[in-house]
Amino acid sequence: MRILIDTNIFIYRENHKILSNNLQKLLNVLNNLGHQIIVHPLSKIEIEKDKDEKRKKIALSKISTYLLLEMAPSPDKDHKFLNIVQKPSNRHDYVDNNIIYSAYRNAVSFLITEDKDLHKKAIKLNIQDRVLSIEDALTIFEYSRYPTPPPSIKKEKVYNLDINDKIFDSLKEEYPEFGEWFEKISKEGRDCLVHYNKDGTMGAVLIYKIENEPVDAGSILPAKERLKISTLKVSSTGNKIGELFIRLSTEYSSRMGLKEIYLTHFTKPDDYLVYLIEEYGFIKVGRNNRGEDVFIKELSPDKGAIVYSDPVKLSKIFYPQFFDGKTIKKFIVPILPEYHEKLFIDTERQSTLNEHSGGFIVEGNAIKKAYLSHSNIKKIAPGDLLLFYRSRDSQEITGIGVVEQTIPDLNDVDDIMKYVGKRTVYSPQEIEKIAESTTLVILFIYSCYLPVPVSLRKLKALKILKTAPQSIQELSHENYLLLKKAGGIDESFTVN
Repeated sequence: MRILIDTNIFIYRENHKILSNNLQKLLNVLNNLGHQIIVHPLSKIEIEKDKDEKRKKIALSKISTYLLLEMAPSPDKDHKFLNIVQKPSNRHDYVDNNIIYSAYRNAVSFLITEDKDLHKKAIKLNIQDRVLSIEDALTIFEYSRYPTPPPSIKKEKVYNLDINDKIFDSLKEEYPEFGEWFEKISKEGRDCLVHYNKDGTMGAVLIYKIENEPVDAGSILPAKERLKISTLKVSSTGNKIGELFIRLSTEYSSRMGLKEIYLTHFTKPDDYLVYLIEEYGFIKVGRNNRGEDVFIKELSPDKGAIVYSDPVKLSKIFYPQFFDGKTIKKFIVPILPEYHEKLFIDTERQSTLNEHSGGFIVEGNAIKKAYLSHSNIKKIAPGDLLLFYRSRDSQEITGIGVVEQTIPDLNDVDDIMKYVGKRTVYSPQEIEKIAESTTLVILFIYSCYLPVPVSLRKLKALKILKTAPQSIQELSHENYLLLKKAGGIDESFTVN
């Protein structure tokens, strides 16, 4: 596999000591796996222009052992690409465009970078699963990640949090009255969710409340019951905790019968939080008198909304809702317990906004996931529903996902890795074995767990199945409705 390394990760970065340790670990892992580590020729040219001779000498010595990307593709005449990422306005933009274009044109399998501009462009180009941070790359490639001790998320009271934790530093800078507000909500007994790092510091925190008040968004939005995300901070990377918090917030709001979620935020350039929340339906509706942008997420589309014609778009904008009308197909998808354990974290093993009973596994946090199969089925299309059947042990249907994309007839390990990217629960060794047979990749958005998993015995009694499914099989709409009722799926999660 050819992996392009952005040379800026060697230099010009804050906390370079920690970064260097993680980078060295990653480079060792990639070398042990036999992957080609490649440097873009423009990156080398930029380093050669560095006026700091000592730094330049060190950087050139570090990258001299890596291959240069030969005949690197140029984006100069690709008008479609330039319309998406915009024409470069300076030399830095020009180099960035050339670097990410190499991934866009599949000259390399992955790009590893800490540059926020490149991650932003990757989102616009829809190749974000192949543009990795160092932590993302370690999660995907590191041998030792199976099994991984899951970090913990706990339901906590704000008064038990340490206001001096570094995770609050930026909030103290943005809000001079943060200390007073923190004291106030502590006295209120406000709930929150916290992920603690191994050293006891906070890696992520979500503070929330239900309120029924007008919202200042430049113009005043009328009072209604909404979930307010008061604080959403994630300092730990590579665990997809941000996606987990969005999922928990939306599920909780749906269960509480709320129709909207909102948050306010001082938006910064290349703001990861904004990219994350906009991906799942938060829309900027204005700016309050403090200068914060106001983002609102509606949980139900209006009847006749244009997203009805695009079930994939609906499942993102109004996540966790999904379209399950007659016009889309439904499929039962068997999955082995060991992969089900990593990909789906059921309520007995995962935190919710109401209770906590364990930790989490990284892959289980993600909303966007990937499934690999040797099925030769060709009729699965974007927007179709996948009903996941845990085979062998519990033998039951546990949850529902919405198909985002299918890629059939893959035999090459590199191709499979490129498509599954950050969504994978499979180690490189497992993918190599899977690729020995023609492989179908299904990228999907995981919408909800069945409140009542539907057992094989129940499926047989309802005449939905005669025997345990051995491969992907289509389900009639009528049988889907029977299964939906048996599984106790809340109608507030569905659009039809």
